[in-house]
Amino acid sequence: MPVDVFGITLRTHFREGLSQKIVRLFKQLQPEKIVAPHSLWAIKLHFGEQGSHAFIRPHLLRGLTGCFADLEARPFLTDTNTLYVGGRTNAADHLKTASQHGFSPEATGAPVIIADGLTGTSEVAVEVNRGGVSTAWIAAGLAAADGLLVFSHVKGHELTGFGGALKNLGMGGASRRGKLDQHSDLSPKISGPKCVGCGRCASFCAHQAIRLVKKKAALDTGKCVGCAGCIPVCPERAIDVQWDSDAPKFMKKMVEYAGAVTRGKEGRLLYISFIGALSPLCDCCNHSDAPIVPDIGFLASRDPVALDLASAELVNQLDGLPHTALAEAARPAGADKWEALYPGCQWRYQLDYAASIGLGSLDYRLTWLPEAKGVV
Repeated sequence: MPVDVFGITLRTHFREGLSQKIVRLFKQLQPEKIVAPHSLWAIKLHFGEQGSHAFIRPHLLRGLTGCFADLEARPFLTDTNTLYVGGRTNAADHLKTASQHGFSPEATGAPVIIADGLTGTSEVAVEVNRGGVSTAWIAAGLAAADGLLVFSHVKGHELTGFGGALKNLGMGGASRRGKLDQHSDLSPKISGPKCVGCGRCASFCAHQAIRLVKKKAALDTGKCVGCAGCIPVCPERAIDVQWDSDAPKFMKKMVEYAGAVTRGKEGRLLYISFIGALSPLCDCCNHSDAPIVPDIGFLASRDPVALDLASAELVNQLDGLPHTALAEAARPAGADKWEALYPGCQWRYQLDYAASIGLGSLDYRLTWLPEAKGVV
């Protein structure tokens, strides 16, 4: 039986602004049946890296947080710290970036909490053992929440081709150690030419896995647990991830992490995705490139796989925009925009694998909600 996915366009009217329209979409998911009074609900977002501008606008959340308040629940906005060094590496910088981008309790109606703590090490271990990862390290704040609304911005991504709800969950729900686990074989690498021998990494490492050898940092991989805490403390950026270029392997890990983040919350999971300002790069980048297709709107479902597939296919059905990262041959309606952006990325692998392990369905029915009276 097809899974329901609901959609709204970005058309508005004096009787119904976009925030109110998103609320109408949200209510199609019947949150009153699963949101209990006094329950803590995480609204998992991406607050945008410094310099980017394609992230979901904070004022659009006000209606959603109001819905939770009407149900006597306690919503909070959340994300996790980044593995790379940037404007969201630790909770102090992350909260500052979120505030600069407008994510404040006054604007959104809910507090902002960084789910994996001050330095990305507040985590919970979840046993997986499906072949991609044995143990998933997920953010403690997400694990502790009673329910989860995953609010995603659809975009391109260098390793997955397509990024939607599954990526928001799997990568965005992991602690720093979990992010390193997905991206690499756990141990980071040290660049000798960049290292100045300051010793900060050795002093920080709680496992004595780093020591100075001839005034250069050296990593003992036998002692390293892959927590990635040394990466942001290096002032010279001499420590980095051992990036794994095998995209299917990465996507398999990411999907298994998505399953770990949602474990124990079955029946208390809701998903909304924004298909607009569709940059070819992740919102983690310090810039947002020109949108590759016209804005489509918002989709909502209780199934992340169906939601992601519907989002990806809607984009492929459109004509691509000129003067973007899309090559001219990839612009016609029906062309695979994701494959064109990242040739050989096999973007559907994440969806097929997620469906195979029971995270959702590839069979969906898309229903567009009617426009407000007066909109033609």
